[in-house]
This record gives sequence, C-alpha cells and structure tokens, in this order.
Amino acid sequence: MSLFKSASTVSLLTLASRITGLVRDVLMASVFGVSALTDAFNVAFRIPNLFRRVFGEGAFSQAFVPVLAARKAERGETGARELIDHVATLLTWALVLLCIAGVVAAPILVLAMASGLKQTGNGFDAAVVMTRWMFPYIGFMSLVALAGGILNTWKRFAVPAASPVLLNLCLIGSIVLGAPWFKSRGIEPIYAQCVGVMVGGALQLTLQLPSLRRLGLLPNIGASWGALRTAWRDETTRKVVRLMLPALLGVSVAQISLLINTQIASHLAPGSVTWVTNADRLMEFPTALLGVALGVVLMPQLAGARAAGDEVRYSSMLDWGLRLVLLLSLPCAMALLVFSGPLVAVLFHYGLYEGSDVARTSAALVGYGVGLLGIVAIKVLAPGYYARHDMRTPMRIAVGVLIFTQVLNFFLVPHLKHAALTLSIGIGALVNSLWLLVGLLRAGTYKPVAGWPLFILRVLLATAALGGLLYWGAHHFDWVAMRADPLRRIGLLAALMAGAGAVYFGVLLASGMKLRKLLRH
Repeated sequence: MSLFKSASTVSLLTLASRITGLVRDVLMASVFGVSALTDAFNVAFRIPNLFRRVFGEGAFSQAFVPVLAARKAERGETGARELIDHVATLLTWALVLLCIAGVVAAPILVLAMASGLKQTGNGFDAAVVMTRWMFPYIGFMSLVALAGGILNTWKRFAVPAASPVLLNLCLIGSIVLGAPWFKSRGIEPIYAQCVGVMVGGALQLTLQLPSLRRLGLLPNIGASWGALRTAWRDETTRKVVRLMLPALLGVSVAQISLLINTQIASHLAPGSVTWVTNADRLMEFPTALLGVALGVVLMPQLAGARAAGDEVRYSSMLDWGLRLVLLLSLPCAMALLVFSGPLVAVLFHYGLYEGSDVARTSAALVGYGVGLLGIVAIKVLAPGYYARHDMRTPMRIAVGVLIFTQVLNFFLVPHLKHAALTLSIGIGALVNSLWLLVGLLRAGTYKPVAGWPLFILRVLLATAALGGLLYWGAHHFDWVAMRADPLRRIGLLAALMAGAGAVYFGVLLASGMKLRKLLRH
C-alpha cells in the first residue's frame, strides 16, 4: 500500500472520529451549555488526557515505534515479539501504579490544573470527583497506544485509527441516555459523561485485541517479579526507556503549556475553559486529518528506512509529507482565520449555547488558525528526529517554545483574554516547526526536492482565492441570527465550503500543478 493510500485510510477513519466527536460536542453544548460544571468536566477530562498524551501516545509511542521497527528489521518477527512482551509487561505495571496514585492525588491534580474553579461554588469539588472517576482511563488508552504502535509497524493502520469513534459513541450515549437517567435520580447529569469515558476507553482497547491475535502479536504480560526482572534485562527494552526520558520531557513541555493555559483560563470569565476547549475541538479536525495521519504513517516507514541505511528514501518521504502539509493545511488555516464565526455558529449554536459563546469561541479559533500550519508540520517534522532515535533535539526546542509561549501570554492575556491562549499556542507552533525544519536541513538528513518555490506560489494563489470567497460568505450572512432556521444555515455552510474547495483545487489545476503525481507517492 502506498504512503498516500495509507495516509488516506487513516484520514478517513480519523474523519469519522472527528465527525462523531463534533456530534458529541454539539450535544454537550446544547444539553449542558457553558457553566462552572462544564468547565469542571473539561478540566477533569484533561487530566487523564494529559497523562495519556505524555505516557501513552506521546513519549511512549515516540520511543517505542522507532525501536520496534528497527528490531523487526534487524531480528525479524521473533525478536519483535520478544520486545513487545517485555515492554507490555513493564508498561502495564507502571500504569497500575500510576492510576492508583492519580485517584488518590485527584485534589492536588485539579488544584494544579485549574485552581480558579474554587471561585465557582461546587466547580472544584465536582472536578475532583470526576477526575477520580475518569483517571483509570489513562490505563486503557496507554495500552491502546501500545497496541496501535504494534499494528502501525505492521502496516495495519485501520483499527487504531477507527478506535476513537467508540469513545465518541459512548459519550453520545451517555448524553442521550445516561444524563436523563442520572437526572431522574437526583444526580447532576454531567456525571454521566464520566461513565461514557470509562466505557469508551475499555471498548477501544478491546477493539485492538483481535487484530493483534490474528498477527500472533498479542502481548504476553508477565504477572510475577521474575517476569519484570526478565523484561528489564532486555537491552532493547531499556533502550525504549532511555529514549522515553528525553521524549517524556519534550512531550511534557507541550502538556505543561496546556496546564498553564487551563490554569490561566480558569481565572478568567466563567466559561473560558469551555470556549477554548470547543475551539480546540475544531482545530483538531484538520490537525488530526492531516498531521496525525501523516505522522502515524511516516513514523514506522522513516524508522525502517533509517535502519536500512536508505537516506534517499528517508529524505524523499519527509519532502512528500511537507508538501502535503502545505497543500492541505494552508487552506484550512485560512478557513479558521476568516470563517471561524460561521463554523462555530453552525456546529455549537444550539440549546443553551448563546450567541456570545459563539463570538468568544470564534475568537479563540482564530488564534489556532494563525498557527495551524506549524501545528500540522510538527507532526511530520518531529518523526524525522524520532526515527533517528534523536529525542533530545525536539525536547530542547519544545522547552524554548514553552518559555516563548508563556512570555506571549504575559503580554497578550490582559488584552485578548482567553483568545490570547490559543494565539500564543499558534505562534509557538510556527516557531517550533521552523526550528525543527532548520535542524533537519542543517544536519543534511532532509534535502528538499527541486520545485519548492513554484509549488509554494501556486498554493498561496489558490489559498488567497479560497480565502476571498469564505471572507465574503462570513460577512454577507448573519450566521447567529439564522439559528431560527438551522437547516438553511447548515446548507449554506456546506455550499460555501464545497465552493471554496472547488475554487482552491481549480486554481491549483489551472496553475499547472500535477496533483495526481504528488498523491502517487
């Protein structure tokens, strides 16, 4: 299967995940509105997600997948299976201890994440309770990351990409069925979301197991002290742990930035955490469809090329990934910049979600639009380092960007309030991606293929045409007032987005770009 077909498979399944995620968020906004309790849930859900991104999908995957791909190339499937068993044993027992510690330390975690909830009545106490309910979710999702890393290395991309849909379906069910049931028994309805999170995590892990079993790669997790010692004695297993340490710091920097921003938002106007969270949901749409899909597909392929000493293939894959990033993320960034109001209105402006919430969420979304190109590019550039087992360089860059981002927050938050938090992240992502790119160029591991200046010019022209149409559509219609006619509003949005896509690709083709050749990689 070609890289583009693999990336398309991941993108389509991720699209299904993001669509069900948007349905979930629209239902949540409509049923629960924006309040201290929705802020409490978002904070409580972010805490296990923070640890999941650090230990599971973050540092662990960045260290494990390149090492597993190299072990498979060097020792075959037998050596890879041995590594999987050892890593799974250590990871499982570390997660058991972490989940116990997280449940016990929930008040401290909520205080560190959002101490401002103390000013909103029962917001802080609710966040503590929900954190305790949902913290074991990290255990499920870290094991999902292990399974996904294995399947992606064997080029089985579909199941890992499809599994997030289950979480969204469970959360939708908890809103539609669970919330009324909780309310009928005198329990705050939003607590039903915690049940949805836990059931969704368990189902995501369950979905991976048949695929692993068919490949003969279902991990054998040791339950004895002897098994732990045997796992630790494996030099390759210890290499994964050694690589995890700098990767852990690098990923933690991004999560520390999120923690600081959530802390700041909790001290702003009530609802600020929710406005930023909803903007984040929309930003993740293009980020996941483009950046995550490319990163998932490229990581094991880059690691395999590096292990085989094929530097030409390694560089050409990076070049192809970066061209796709520019081709597809720049128009998305333009849409977030000039069309954020209509997007937020159509997706969230229902039930208890007011017009003022639309305006504030839109302001936050524009900040993400500024840096979307950088946010997506990092997903392609960072694997270029991880495949070479270089975790330290991205870590150092991340630390520098964290400091830069918080300096921006210091100057911008007093003026832009919650919108400053997303703007600083966007600008920081641009700096981060440029820094990573310069490092690869200086090291000589990435050598751009000829034709970049003309390629950039064509994409800029097409993006300007797309932006002009969307800017007109955003200001010609009153999207908030059309709440009374939701079908017309949805149809108008779909027509403008389809028209913008036709304009964009029409200009690209008219300018002479050979899209089929680019996508054939």
